[in-house]
Amino acid sequence: QVQVVESGGGLVQPGGSLRLSCAASEINFSIYTMAWYRQAPGKQRELVAFITSAGRTVYADSVKGRFTISRDNAKYTVYLQMNSLKPEDTAVYYCNTVDRRYMWGQGTQVTVSS
Repeated sequence: QVQVVESGGGLVQPGGSLRLSCAASEINFSIYTMAWYRQAPGKQRELVAFITSAGRTVYADSVKGRFTISRDNAKYTVYLQMNSLKPEDTAVYYCNTVDRRYMWGQGTQVTVSS
């Protein structure tokens, strides 16, 4: 089963930016709708954004206008550019297909705090 590797998290002040990356070395990567999820302490994992194979994007209301999802199929990688970060964005961020067919990775911790 394919496992993804997320990276790019860290500690950032409110209003700052981070760019997350997710690598999935799987030959069919380009045909799947890829998604970013996040899980804050004590909360359920939630869908943040997804991008279809054709490049159409959809965002959760909480991140719309601040986050941008993109993909590079040649690199089997999906990205999440996060701007204007807020403390409530603090969570572990994960990527997977939108139907969760890959094995979950370790995720990458994003902490927004002054």
